[in-house]
Amino acid sequence: MTRAPLTLPVIRRIVPGTLDRYLIGQMLPPFLLSLGVVMTALLLERLLTLLNVLASDGGTLKIFAGLLADLVPHYLGLALPAAICVSVFSVVRRMSQNNEIDALMASGVSLLRIARPFVVMGAVLGLVGFSLYGFIQPYARYDFRQALYIASHAGWTPHLQARMFAAPSDTLMLTADQVQGAGTRLRRVFIRDKSAGLERDITADSGRLLMTDDGTTVRLDLAHGVIVTDRNDDRPTLTTFDTTTRFFQTSSKAHAFRNRGNDERELTVLELRHGIRHRDLAIRRTHLVAELHFRLARAMAIPFIPILACALAGMAKRQRHNTGLAIAAISLVGFDHALQLGLSLVASRSMSPWLVIWGPFAVFGFACVWLILRRAGSAGKRQSRLRLLGRLPHRMAAGLPR
Repeated sequence: MTRAPLTLPVIRRIVPGTLDRYLIGQMLPPFLLSLGVVMTALLLERLLTLLNVLASDGGTLKIFAGLLADLVPHYLGLALPAAICVSVFSVVRRMSQNNEIDALMASGVSLLRIARPFVVMGAVLGLVGFSLYGFIQPYARYDFRQALYIASHAGWTPHLQARMFAAPSDTLMLTADQVQGAGTRLRRVFIRDKSAGLERDITADSGRLLMTDDGTTVRLDLAHGVIVTDRNDDRPTLTTFDTTTRFFQTSSKAHAFRNRGNDERELTVLELRHGIRHRDLAIRRTHLVAELHFRLARAMAIPFIPILACALAGMAKRQRHNTGLAIAAISLVGFDHALQLGLSLVASRSMSPWLVIWGPFAVFGFACVWLILRRAGSAGKRQSRLRLLGRLPHRMAAGLPR
């Protein structure tokens, strides 16, 4: 009989109410939109670089898609704080412009209560950021480096361009006047083969390039051509053919890629903690300590971003422009650069991470909380005035003193 009244307030605080669902519903569309825009902007420059590298090395669309997938966790970790800040700021500012904030305050809802669902959402996204920074990004970074290494050292792939000379190996050269089918169907082909101590000049009306299943051998099917063989000690021989097939190995410079763990950024937070305790890795302990504290500070700072956005989003009624978003952006960029500086100081000069990493974190968190409390205090005074103005008509009608 006594447990229901005790648990009822707790359940009411845990279960989101109508206001919480409304605010989260208003936040999600701009959050997803800003996340997509920021991700696109961050990926664009790297995509152009990848296209140039893969085009010069003969990479395929499959390799490009794999490299792009490996880049997503890294840039998602960068775009997540910016998307949270922009979405919360836009929602609170729009509600302030439409007098929704004033209506909520007149009904007894404080600014801290309005910010509560945003803070909870920030805490959830902080856990997502911790998963990204601590576990997903290390594996994605290693996979990206491995795939890029293999793509740039894989050697020649069977894709040609018209009237361009290709050298699959040191003893083979081929070209074609016309190339179709993404570089696999050839017209008027010329090949010079200097293998086995001979020189063979081959011409054909058409040909087709195919990669075998093992990925190291190229198959060339030729039709209607001539083979001129020069043995250097006798007269050249001439051979005509209707169809012939030739196989040749591609010269690959790729070797087995190194194992994961030569870089502290490729280690998860659990592996970093294990390396700090046991010192059984080839990486310096200061680098491990700096990387671990840096990731934890970045993840734990995400819940403070909605607080900062709520505090800076309010604007006066007659104010046309609000510099709050610019201040928030400068604050986030400055905080990130401060963490980067602390990371390098701990790694290179063995400074205490509690001073140069957690110090800026404490300043950032304190500034966010102070701003929202200051904003809530001024909003509370306005809330009292709104309540007083709401009671004035009733007092005047009743003839009571104001």
